[in-house]
Amino acid sequence: MENEKIGFIGLGNMGHPMAKNLEKAGFPLSVYNRSIEKTEDFKEKSIVRNSIKDLVENCDIIFTMLTNDTAVRAVYEEVFSSNIHGKLFVDMSTISPEASNDIASAVKIKEAGFIDAPVAGSTKPAADGTLIIMAGGSEKDLERVEPYLQKLGKTIKHLGENGKGIAAKLSVNYFISALYQGLAETILFSDKLGIERKDMLDIINESASGSGATKVKTPLLINENYAPAFALDLMLKDILLANKAGADYPLSKTLIDTYQSAHDAGLGKEDVIGIINYLKK
Repeated sequence: MENEKIGFIGLGNMGHPMAKNLEKAGFPLSVYNRSIEKTEDFKEKSIVRNSIKDLVENCDIIFTMLTNDTAVRAVYEEVFSSNIHGKLFVDMSTISPEASNDIASAVKIKEAGFIDAPVAGSTKPAADGTLIIMAGGSEKDLERVEPYLQKLGKTIKHLGENGKGIAAKLSVNYFISALYQGLAETILFSDKLGIERKDMLDIINESASGSGATKVKTPLLINENYAPAFALDLMLKDILLANKAGADYPLSKTLIDTYQSAHDAGLGKEDVIGIINYLKK
């Protein structure tokens, strides 16, 4: 472990604080991001690489945290231009099972390791290092990367072979999409009946209906400020991925209709709980 050089590709809203936690832990870190400005505050303690190829060739374990199938496939196409024998890739993005399994197979053909390790939690848990990490891959690869994952999350759940991490992530986000639509509808209903939002949210959060998910969205609902911790468009992407993977239930059509309509109304860049602005129209 002491000699492993770590790379991190993708410094967006989630990737940036996650990479920072690896840097703070003192690991030898290289970073790459397509938009160079996101790398500025890594220059003092880490190495900013000019290309994916440069990073891959100089690192042993490479984390990727990207937006969607297209972005992940594009990055791994560049990865495969290098000799990756013996390296380990940890993709923490939420993508389709098909894309994840395709990449896992291609990595293994080149005699490297691959773990799909998407996370539960948004920007604050990412910054605090308290994400829940759902991992699919071999025991040996997970043991190799576990010391680094421990700096990113409070729980690391090994669920089996490649693809199981993605399967768990799509399942949990399907639930959370329903939870947030239900929360938004409940707040609109209590607004209509003249209950102060703070009072209603206190009741929800202190009762059996409360959870980490309701508590983290409480300040946004009270202040009616929906700056994105997890954008509505990302939740729509995950609901559609879940539906394609087999989530075909009574709620599925309702969730897809609501989140798609909110996107079409121009709310996709707001936080996911900004769904309330579509529902109240």
